[in-house]
Amino acid sequence: MIVPYECRCGSSYAPTADRWRCDCGGLLDLPLGAVTWPPRAGGRSMWRYLDAGDLPWRDITLGEGDTPLIEEDGGMHLKLEFASPTGSFKDRGAVVLVALARALNASRLVADSSGNAGTAVAAYAARAGIAAEIFVPAGTSEKKLHQIRGHGAEVTVVEGSREDTATAAAARVEESGAFYASHVYNPYFHEGTKTYALEIFEQLGGAVPATLVLPAGNGTLVLGAHRGFAELRAAGVIDRVPRIVAVQSELCAPLAEAWTAGRDEPEPVQPGHTLAEGIAIADPARGSRILAAVEDSHGAFVTVGEDEIAEAHAALAARGLWVEPTGAVSYAAVRRLRAEGSPLVIGGTIVAPLCGSGLKASL
Repeated sequence: MIVPYECRCGSSYAPTADRWRCDCGGLLDLPLGAVTWPPRAGGRSMWRYLDAGDLPWRDITLGEGDTPLIEEDGGMHLKLEFASPTGSFKDRGAVVLVALARALNASRLVADSSGNAGTAVAAYAARAGIAAEIFVPAGTSEKKLHQIRGHGAEVTVVEGSREDTATAAAARVEESGAFYASHVYNPYFHEGTKTYALEIFEQLGGAVPATLVLPAGNGTLVLGAHRGFAELRAAGVIDRVPRIVAVQSELCAPLAEAWTAGRDEPEPVQPGHTLAEGIAIADPARGSRILAAVEDSHGAFVTVGEDEIAEAHAALAARGLWVEPTGAVSYAAVRRLRAEGSPLVIGGTIVAPLCGSGLKASL
């Protein structure tokens, strides 16, 4: 599974513990593969879908993946990612990154996060026996900070924006030589999140849903889900990827604004204070890639307001589903689009994730 990184400038690099970007400063990607289907028999974790190669995942796995897919409201399915071991979908990517760090003999890792990625990286780093430092922005849920510290990781709180937090983490990586376990910069994270798509395809009996409704901040689930279905397409298993409707908060919507304006790159925005703290990313580093993935799927970007997020959160709770506020944005978008009679959610199966547990953060 360990394949070289690629940059759009044409450079490629064998993964090393200190490599997290191209010498030109560009982002690193992985080449698109053709997924092997059907997945391996035996076990129910996400690893049955991956060619793990030399990654020592068996030493650190918590059984991540295989989250329930339940039907709600006729034709809509909710994937309960909050049932993941640390309470969010970020486990899928974090376990791959930490396994990679261990394979590369990293002795220390650094990550930056609004909370969920940090808790996931901290948990798997603890199992791998690797020291971890997690950078978080001021205002991060105390419940998430408690979880990170509980796993033994050092927490560094940054006074400033989510982007300031990433800058501080990158500076620590440069000065220390630590492995940068970044869900934004390291494309191996998407090898984990693509299993979200592969599980849906299998759970639906080998059917491609009409629409995936996904939250979009740094885009790790959008990019991973698109990658999973694109690799099924490349293998000739399916002939199309599902439409992706990417959802942002009205108070922080650089991707949605770029989409509406017809731009290939988002421009930074000044974020407002939103309930959806997990996707409040004012300047997403992989913005052009997120926009391209949604375009390839013939999808769209939509935004939801604070009242809509709160109402969707309450509606989910009334159905027995307790999620953090960010976890309600996809459901909020579906409710709105259905009320408007939008063609984005008419005809065929709709799948939306409930990304994070309500035990991590609340209204």
